[in-house]
Amino acid sequence: MQRNTCQPETFQELFMQLAGGLRRFVYFKSGNWEAAEDYVQEAYLRLWKNCSEVTPEKAKSYLYTVANNLFLDEMRHNQVKFKFQEASAAAPSPNAPAPDFELETKEFQQKLEQALAALPENQRVVFLMNRIEKMTYAEIAEQLELSVKAVEKRMHGALLELRKLTAKI
Repeated sequence: MQRNTCQPETFQELFMQLAGGLRRFVYFKSGNWEAAEDYVQEAYLRLWKNCSEVTPEKAKSYLYTVANNLFLDEMRHNQVKFKFQEASAAAPSPNAPAPDFELETKEFQQKLEQALAALPENQRVVFLMNRIEKMTYAEIAEQLELSVKAVEKRMHGALLELRKLTAKI
């Protein structure tokens, strides 16, 4: 009668005999203990699933072949990922702004924030209400209890001051 790897004691015996060597084999190929452990576990899982077709005499060869193929599949997958990442990095996205544009935008943002901080409070409030809150001069005048003409004057002063301040910075 031929022994079968489906018997738990035979399977356990194969694991005790071969797992250490198989783990070292895969580790030497991959250089990664965690990956080696994963490949060994997957190889034994596949052995268990196919235990009726694999005799104990052929189990060692089967395990090493499965583990090696798993490693090679992972390497091929990593090569494809690397080539894709390399191609993605080399080709600029058509929607991505140029790096110098991003830098200029950040610099202008900083200048604008500094200029806004340097504005007198009454001009800054009117400017932000109009440009950020999208309020009309009449709405601003009502909220601040000012005349529309006073709001226009503050806005005009804010715009002149911002032009001067952003030109300096």
